[in-house]
Amino acid sequence: MDKSEILSAAARRNMFLSPDAVEIIMSNSDPAAFVNTVLSSLANNPMFVTKDDVIRCLEGEMKIVESPKTFAPHNKANSEIKVVEGTDVTGNSTCVGDIDDFFRYFQDRYKTLKRIIEHRSDFDGYAIKIKEAMNITDRETRIIGIITDKKFTANGHLMLTVEDDGGDRDSQCKVFISKDSEYINSVFVFDEVVGFLGKPSKRENGRSGMFIASKVFKPSVPRNHRWIPSDSDSTVAFLSDIHIGSYTFLEKRWEKMVQWLKENCEKKQINYIIMPGDVVDGIGIFPGQEEELVISNIYEQYEKLAEYLKEIPDSIKMVVHPGNHDACRPAEPQPALNNIFIKSFDSNVMMLGNPVYLDIEDRKILTYHGRSIDDWVSGVQQLTYDDPLAVMKEMINSRHLAPIYGQKTALAPEKKDFMAIGIVPDIFVSGHVHGYGYMEYAGIKMINASTWQNQTEYQKMHNFNPKPGIMPMVHLGTGAVTKEVFE
Repeated sequence: MDKSEILSAAARRNMFLSPDAVEIIMSNSDPAAFVNTVLSSLANNPMFVTKDDVIRCLEGEMKIVESPKTFAPHNKANSEIKVVEGTDVTGNSTCVGDIDDFFRYFQDRYKTLKRIIEHRSDFDGYAIKIKEAMNITDRETRIIGIITDKKFTANGHLMLTVEDDGGDRDSQCKVFISKDSEYINSVFVFDEVVGFLGKPSKRENGRSGMFIASKVFKPSVPRNHRWIPSDSDSTVAFLSDIHIGSYTFLEKRWEKMVQWLKENCEKKQINYIIMPGDVVDGIGIFPGQEEELVISNIYEQYEKLAEYLKEIPDSIKMVVHPGNHDACRPAEPQPALNNIFIKSFDSNVMMLGNPVYLDIEDRKILTYHGRSIDDWVSGVQQLTYDDPLAVMKEMINSRHLAPIYGQKTALAPEKKDFMAIGIVPDIFVSGHVHGYGYMEYAGIKMINASTWQNQTEYQKMHNFNPKPGIMPMVHLGTGAVTKEVFE
């Protein structure tokens, strides 16, 4: 592989390599493989790749994505589902819940998202410690911190308290955002990582006061990220919140869907189905649930699910991961279902953790049940259950699925923050709220994947109307999103 081919490999991803970066890649014994590894490892997908980026990849600091985005023809015979390395907590949980676990957890969150912010093309440099920045009043500096408090002043200005990893009392400061700022209506939530450009004000005694922000930098997604068409002919479908065991499970609609798959999966090349959690209704999830169950044994619920999935054509590979109704620890990230529950399932069903990144025919798919939508809706006034896609958009902007700690969504303090969106996905799917929706945002196909459960008594009490019986699908080659509605 010569220099022009290396530059072309980067150009196909809308990336540009510095001369020093090219030199290091060319010195590798297999530059063709190495350049793809480097480009795929850049989770933040920068436009300009520097020598330091390549060195960090060599040192193992960056998240390595196994399958480089070099597209080639696919067919059903060689298609497969890969789990992106390091994105499934199953078998990798180490936390015991002590103070050291929490310290490491937030350190990893801060480090991961700080790196993404610093690689934004418009951040234009690296952040300095808050302690240092608060002593520089003659020019603007850049800081990055975790939001620990948020208040509006009587005059309508926004005051954020942010903290970095300095480790002492001087490692936090107040960040002032004027009511006239373009950022005043931006969404800010507790425990997310945000960057700021600005400088501190001065108090009368000469000491620095609050940090006056002129610009705000969320981790977000690089501007150049987009869907690149490939030669794949496959389609992936999504079936969320099935709730086997509930008397409101829509069995007739499910049967219509399975029959439709039998008649159409081959000609439409539906080779994959992903099920983002709450596949059964569970036991003891909420008070009085036993009155709403037709199957009151958790093992029998999964056995019944296995029977239903056996009716789906064998050519379709399936992925199942848990949600908050499943027989799994409630704290996220959740490991895959225990083997005692899945003995009846066929080999074409993969059991994985929640959340998880999948690599299917060179497309990165982030699938997450979506429990944290509850916290986003309760914590941000403009977000509602009626528009889960708006919540998913904020997850992408903050590059975190569940930043708010200590609310309804229990978070396990793993050494690594599995909830951080370290890799920009091609497809991002969630469930949980029993809605349906699709939008494309920053080149990402975002889907809220409906439900197969009718309105429950709890939903009636809260005047919530689900959108059941819808199967969204994405063509992995063209990116076309379609749906089938079963009534």
